Amino acid sequence: MIGFEQRWEYAAIGNVPNLAARLCGEAGAGEIILDAPTERAVVTVAATEPVGPLTLRGFQQAVPAFKLKA
Repeated sequence: MIGFEQRWEYAAIGNVPNLAARLCGEAGAGEIILDAPTERAVVTVAATEPVGPLTLRGFQQAVPAFKLKA
C-alpha cells in the first residue's frame, strides 16, 4: 500500500515488476518475451524460442530471454 490515511493506493514494486516492464520494452509489436523461469513453466504447453541473453537496465547480469511463439 502506498499513500496516506485519507487515500491508499496499491502498486507493484521490486525486481519482478521491473523485469516484466523491461522485457515488455524489448518485445516488438505482438511479441511476448519471457524470462527463463517463466519459459520453463510454460514450455510443456507453449512453443518458445531463445532470443539470447538481454542486457536490461537495472539488472547487473544479462537475462536469458525467450520469445513465445504463436
